[in-house]
Amino acid sequence: MAEKAQPQELSEILKIRRDKLENMQKQGSDPYLHTRFDVDIKAQEILERFEEVEGKEVRVAGRIMSRRGMGKVAFMDLQDSSGRVQIYAKIDVMGEESYKALQASLDIGDVVGVKGEVFRTQRGEISVKALELTILSKALLPLPEKYHGLTNTDARYRQRYLDLIMNPEVREVFVKRSRIISAIREYLDGQDFLEVETPVLHTQAGGAAARPFITHHNTLNMEMYLRIALELHLKRLIVGGFDRVYEMDRVFRNEGMDTFHNPEYTMLEFYQAYTDINGMMDQTEGLIRFVAHKVLGTGRVERDGVEIDLDKPFARISMSEAVKQYAGVDFTKVESLEEARKLADQHHIEYEQRHKKGEILNLFFEKYCEEKLVQPTFLTGHPVDISPLAKKDPESPEYTQRFELFICGREYANAFSELNDPMDQRQRFEAQAAQKAAGDDEACDVDEDFLTALEYGLPPTGGMGMGVDRLVMLLTGAASIRDVLLFPTMKPLD
Repeated sequence: MAEKAQPQELSEILKIRRDKLENMQKQGSDPYLHTRFDVDIKAQEILERFEEVEGKEVRVAGRIMSRRGMGKVAFMDLQDSSGRVQIYAKIDVMGEESYKALQASLDIGDVVGVKGEVFRTQRGEISVKALELTILSKALLPLPEKYHGLTNTDARYRQRYLDLIMNPEVREVFVKRSRIISAIREYLDGQDFLEVETPVLHTQAGGAAARPFITHHNTLNMEMYLRIALELHLKRLIVGGFDRVYEMDRVFRNEGMDTFHNPEYTMLEFYQAYTDINGMMDQTEGLIRFVAHKVLGTGRVERDGVEIDLDKPFARISMSEAVKQYAGVDFTKVESLEEARKLADQHHIEYEQRHKKGEILNLFFEKYCEEKLVQPTFLTGHPVDISPLAKKDPESPEYTQRFELFICGREYANAFSELNDPMDQRQRFEAQAAQKAAGDDEACDVDEDFLTALEYGLPPTGGMGMGVDRLVMLLTGAASIRDVLLFPTMKPLD
């Protein structure tokens, strides 16, 4: 039993509930002494299989969500993980002693186990006629008010358990999330990918441009980093001889928070030897379409009032083409950093002195193009300056074989023809390290062990990374990443 508070510290309703618990314990019916209740049917099953189970004895358990009637008959709504069913309790069925004990002890919110008979009331409602009703756990705090529920979003995220109790549609989002993750695995397993696990604690941050979380290992007396990406270890496995690998797990980035960003989130990365960016486009498009049909039964989803067609072949456009189309600036004719800066000044685009020509092209894209890519679109032709791990395009060495997938103006996936030239990779790591020394806390260091792995030979490889939470948002219509994370990061109230 929780530590008892002084009566003067409790509101009257809280005191009444604690008094009921104390009386139950004195009478030898302490709910917390129950260790199990054998359930043989769910609430929704009773409704769906009524003709089959009518008149039969069942055992169902869940939380009491409402209660009506205080005389010789009581009606209650019992909610379990599948839905709700009505419980019918009658004094001459349960017995006077049991019925009166129930009326004296039961509160809305209590978790109960019911043994009873399935029947239909005179009003036609499918119900369970209680033969025995056992309180398995006492709700010492009342549930939110019946008609308004738990609507404050901040409270919903902080007390997700209450959110799930009061808002069935929220529970359905997380059921879909689980099915989406299962479908991702089903697709990749069907493509002969091997699921693997790689370290969460790294000795140096790498694999993405992001600020890491730093922790300290006491035994080794050294700083370590929570991983910001899965990439570098997975590519080591390709070197080791696994041709197709994937990992779906949490990564951690010490950055801003908004409707599309949480400091920890679920990342999917997969790598395939002997293919390139085009193979990754095919796999990514196939994956998303498979998951949508598996979970929703359709390739069409609505987002922000717009129907997104996942069945139609995804569009493809280069970053330079997009900037030319939407900003009227042709970067293929920009030959120097000075020209790029002049164009940025003319278009009121802010940049830093450390930014190179390719980075300024990306700033143009972010300002003029990103929000225009509503239907699924693969954006290609990223500058080398912003792609330290992607292979250069042999026909245009300033650019890389990379794509980002945009839907509704947001990035959903990022993929490369992976860089496997160890000398080129070293130069790019060193450039990143120089940027870090100049104050860019999202730049990475030189990873000597990864370079050593490359020197043993990484086959031509395609790799893709996708934020799973964003895919869940797309397929459930959620407005915020917090709506698809059971326990999003929140600032403590104190």
